[in-house]
Amino acid sequence: MSAALPDTMPVVEIAESGGPEVLKSAERPVPEPGPGEVLVKVAAAGVNGPDLMQRRGLYPPPKGASDLLGLEIAGTVVAVGEGAGRWRDGDAVCALTNGGGYAGFCAVLADHCLAVPGGLSPVEAAGLPETYFTVWSNVFRRAGLKEGEVLLVHGGAGGIGTTAIQLAKAFGAKVFATDSPDARCAACADLGADRVINYENEDFVEVVKGESPARGANVILDIVGGDYMQRNIKALALDGRMIHLAFNKGPKAELNMMSVMLKRLTLTGSTLRSQTDAFKTATARELEEKVWPLFDAGRLKPLVHETFPLAEAADAHRLMESSAHVGKIMLEV
Repeated sequence: MSAALPDTMPVVEIAESGGPEVLKSAERPVPEPGPGEVLVKVAAAGVNGPDLMQRRGLYPPPKGASDLLGLEIAGTVVAVGEGAGRWRDGDAVCALTNGGGYAGFCAVLADHCLAVPGGLSPVEAAGLPETYFTVWSNVFRRAGLKEGEVLLVHGGAGGIGTTAIQLAKAFGAKVFATDSPDARCAACADLGADRVINYENEDFVEVVKGESPARGANVILDIVGGDYMQRNIKALALDGRMIHLAFNKGPKAELNMMSVMLKRLTLTGSTLRSQTDAFKTATARELEEKVWPLFDAGRLKPLVHETFPLAEAADAHRLMESSAHVGKIMLEV
């Protein structure tokens, strides 16, 4: 450990499972980077749905991972472990972590770091990894969204939704998005969604089937679950693919398998944190090659709703649970 670094750092811990009030400020030793890791002085960290689930005791960290929240960060490399590759002290990076982001310093695998795209602030860059890794690996790799196809995005104004809209448009797809109220719907339209559906007063099944070229969506990105399952199946076109990333209406649903068979549908889903290090590394390199240049070209932009000091993480969680945000909620260290 470099003599220039402090011995301890500020962190936010989970005192016990529960509501936002269980998040408490504390001090911990600064970690040392292991083989293949770099130590990042954290400038900002993103707040994500899995953070809320872990805080409630519903999403325990994998074996060997930090018990601290925080799955994405941006900052400066301040120490390099053995075999950490191309990164050097002073490099500005953003990184996908396996936990530990709600802290002053975070040790992360060097292969899961990406250079901060030109022109982005640390706060903006810290909001990229979790959503871009998730959307790219699911919508493009797993579901194979192609140019000219229709993507239906539920919750279009959230962190995942705003990323999915922009990426799909950048690669030539047509995008339908659902959300509510009108302000969140307007945000989806501003990001390029071709048709925005306010689920309070329109039926997304009727709209997608009536207004899409294939009489349905080719790919649906769902974070709702519950009774949306059967409605999504109705809204899919022949050979459609449905991706499940969360289940705000619950993980259980009843579905008609005959529709799945007759339409030749593919139903899939994933969680990013449980993927192998090799999978995340491959995704990072694909993003670096195919997506990161779009930031430099001005075709993609991070959407940050509000930034909180690290010590106010509880307020950031309360905002996320209210669903009153558009884009990402961030913590600044």
